[in-house]
Amino acid sequence: MLTYIDIHFGQFMNRIAGSRDHDIFLASALVSNAAGNGDVCLDLESFAGKEISDGDENKKPVQCPPLDIWIEKLEKIKIVGRPGEYRPMILGGKNRLYLYRYWNYEKRVSDSIKLRASEDIERIDVVLLQKALDRLFPYNLGEEVNLQKVAAVTSVFKRFCVISGGPGTGKTTTIAKILALLTEIETEKKLRIYLCAPTGKAAAKLSESIRNTKAGIDCSETVKSMIPENASTIHRMLKTVPGLSGFYHNADNQLPADIVVVDEASMVDLALLSKLMDAVPDKARIILVGDKDQLASVEAGSVLGDICNRGDLSAASEKFNIRSAVNPLSDCIVVLQKNYRFSVTGSLGMLSSAVNKGDSETALSILKKSKDENIRWEYIKTAKELHCSLEKKIVEGYTAYHKAYDPIEALNSFGRFKILCAVNKGQFGVDAVNGFVESVLARKKLISPSSQWYRGRPVLIKGNNYSLGLFNGDIGIIMAEKDSDDNMFAFFHGDSGGTRKFKPGILPEHDTAYAMTVHKSQGSEFEEVVIVLPEKDYPVMSRELIYTALTRTTGKVALLGTEGVLQEAISRKTERASGLRDALWRE
Repeated sequence: MLTYIDIHFGQFMNRIAGSRDHDIFLASALVSNAAGNGDVCLDLESFAGKEISDGDENKKPVQCPPLDIWIEKLEKIKIVGRPGEYRPMILGGKNRLYLYRYWNYEKRVSDSIKLRASEDIERIDVVLLQKALDRLFPYNLGEEVNLQKVAAVTSVFKRFCVISGGPGTGKTTTIAKILALLTEIETEKKLRIYLCAPTGKAAAKLSESIRNTKAGIDCSETVKSMIPENASTIHRMLKTVPGLSGFYHNADNQLPADIVVVDEASMVDLALLSKLMDAVPDKARIILVGDKDQLASVEAGSVLGDICNRGDLSAASEKFNIRSAVNPLSDCIVVLQKNYRFSVTGSLGMLSSAVNKGDSETALSILKKSKDENIRWEYIKTAKELHCSLEKKIVEGYTAYHKAYDPIEALNSFGRFKILCAVNKGQFGVDAVNGFVESVLARKKLISPSSQWYRGRPVLIKGNNYSLGLFNGDIGIIMAEKDSDDNMFAFFHGDSGGTRKFKPGILPEHDTAYAMTVHKSQGSEFEEVVIVLPEKDYPVMSRELIYTALTRTTGKVALLGTEGVLQEAISRKTERASGLRDALWRE
């Protein structure tokens, strides 16, 4: 359904084109709607000849024109250009219609990736490399191909590398060893290494993981000291410019970097990746790390999925220099498969795999029949049933953090338990569940929500505030400073492991965060997760959403809902309209 903004955009495009053609209006309104729904472009073929609602229930749906007529009209109108032209909208290959800025972002990303993927890094001391590889990734008798080692070799010889893998496949361990390896074999200079992630929470998690992991790496203390521990958000790394949408570091003022590691890359949208790649010198290494099967970014694009979608991903090809037989990008992507956290034949591993494959029958069978106490399925159909199920979980999950007086302790304790919802509205949505959690905690005397800024209130930032350095998805807790019960501040994880504090009144738009959407939980891990499915099916429900929710836990998970809603979600695979996949793999 078209929104108010879509309709006005369509009318505006018609006005500047000097046109009253309803088909041009429809194309413009639909391309606006597509961008709002996370698509990079509008696939005209999928809409041609179909009926579309303009949002007015009193009006009949309007019908889109046949594809050939639509294309002919768009080619003649002055507001639509071909790739390479500067027009408000671009008509690309395979009947894809773009807003200009998204066509430009896609072009810059695809050009940068193809350039970096096509060039091998030479002048590597292979003797030194082999010794370091054997020490950092020792061979275990009977072991199949060590894909972590393959990823390391890829990172040595390639300027662009993607390391994908589910939770527990050792992505952070691999990155720490790769940085040690690159530091060892680079004997002429100290490498300038940047670690970043899309959100403050993800950056803090990356910092902690690198710090803990590198202590156990088999390398010298000198090498360890050269591996950075402090990750930052992408926005902070590129340095936002107050009042402007661009960054201080850009194509004309690039980062002084030799290596840039981007964690939780599935959360990075097309626009942000475009700006990041502009800011990284062509001769530097970019390493994207993430899980290609997770939910795509909130904003337009499914970049990691598009990059990885060649259909036969298991490992890089055996020889890096075969150009005629394989797309060079194939040698830049490694998918880690061995799970070190839980067995793939265990209940959670099997459940996640079934969801990922779209096998709802197997997923439900595992949920209902598993004797694993870490997995629980509860049939919940009404709000009353939901509240009865949640009350005990809320008290057990949130009591410890409300008794903490140190901000770091509170933030860490709060991160152990989380209620995840698929939607915001409705009785099974984030807003209602947050209200219920507050009522339970108030009855138990754990909070006193007499004011907006009560002690212990968790807050989730909803927008980006570049001047404050607070970004969408950051989580903070309202607390008093030590030795004070009066001065309340919002404490957030700092990039380097400490905390940052702000007066609550200056926070950007935010919500209470006892419960959050699955989308907002990306980049986080919790010891225990409760997943609340909505009372009915919604378009947002998908196998990627269920998979992402399940893989947020490092321990226990409870799934609350009905079989019908779960089955519909698992059977639905998210597809976002984009030309990036074709640009990378088929051109």
